Amino acid sequence: MNMPWLLELDDVRKRYNIGLPSEAEVLHGVSLRLAAGEFTALVGPSGSGKSTLLNILGLLEHLSSGSYRLQGEPVQDLDDDALTLRRRRTLGFVFQFHHLLPAFNALENVTLPVLAAEGRVPAAVLQRARELLDAVGLAGAMAKRPAELSGGMQQRVAIARALVLQPALVLADEPTGNLDTASSNDVFTLLRRIHAERGTAFIVVTHDSRLAARCDRLIELVDGQVSRDEPVARS
Repeated sequence: MNMPWLLELDDVRKRYNIGLPSEAEVLHGVSLRLAAGEFTALVGPSGSGKSTLLNILGLLEHLSSGSYRLQGEPVQDLDDDALTLRRRRTLGFVFQFHHLLPAFNALENVTLPVLAAEGRVPAAVLQRARELLDAVGLAGAMAKRPAELSGGMQQRVAIARALVLQPALVLADEPTGNLDTASSNDVFTLLRRIHAERGTAFIVVTHDSRLAARCDRLIELVDGQVSRDEPVARS
């Protein structure tokens, strides 16, 4: 029986400035599999290709060659409209900088992906957004705007926003990189709790070895290639 992989990359390469003297290949044949519900750290030195790989996984950039299957469906040849729909149905994103809209309160920011997609926020989604803010510890801050929230609280709003469409996979790019140590620990603990409670898969890009050690699997990129892919050892 074949494993129902959430995503499959085979020999993925990414080149920029193709055909120009400045042409450069950033990813050199990356292959990996991710099962539903995995909690994975993606690490590597600056310039190793982590952000490029995350953008390809997030359907934000096209790969140059190779194949990418998401929930069993080939996605590398989909047009932009189909990619947008696939991204909306399957993926959530958390970034180092939360990108909340300052004029919107916390609840409105959480519902923005739905508003942008549908032009309205159904009552069921509004209720889900309230439940998510409660789950991330912000039940009393739903009406507050980002300027009234601490950095850690703003990132919690961003996490709730990433989950509002119930994605199978959340891609988190240095989600604690802009936070102090205490807030960083709180946010990461929240990600792990969401994973445990909801079964959402996570790929977390981090430069913090302490956080990487709290993941279940570690993938290391070096010079655009996977140099290590192994379970995280527990002490």
